[in-house]
Amino acid sequence: MGVGGKGNEGVAGLVRQLPGAIGYVELIYALQNKISFGEVKNAAGNWERASIEGVTEAAASIKQMPADYRISITDAPGANSYPISSFTYLLIPVHATDASKGKVIKDLLSWIVNSGEGEVSALSYAPLPKNVAEKVLKTVYSLQ
Repeated sequence: MGVGGKGNEGVAGLVRQLPGAIGYVELIYALQNKISFGEVKNAAGNWERASIEGVTEAAASIKQMPADYRISITDAPGANSYPISSFTYLLIPVHATDASKGKVIKDLLSWIVNSGEGEVSALSYAPLPKNVAEKVLKTVYSLQ
């Protein structure tokens, strides 16, 4: 039997209320709210705690990113890959209906990949592997 909570807060609230319950929340949410968490067995058979390094290793396992970016890094190979990892996606129009707004979006995305990536570890998010960041930048620069 299972129950669902809406968002990190809802899931955490239900886990606190139900003895023996297990739930999944973002790493940053667990850290900020001092929620204890355990280890999960990865594809290599190792038990791993959620960490920036484990998510980064899972993301780095991608050798060829598809053109549409639809790829899963859940249960990725790697001795220390955290098995419950995922990319965060943005849906951005290729052709902006308003050129000035399109430029703002393009500038923002460029800043995120070129400069903002340097801040993500401090926020308990994993930075994009170099090969993925380079592909994202090519896509950003191609936006019109």
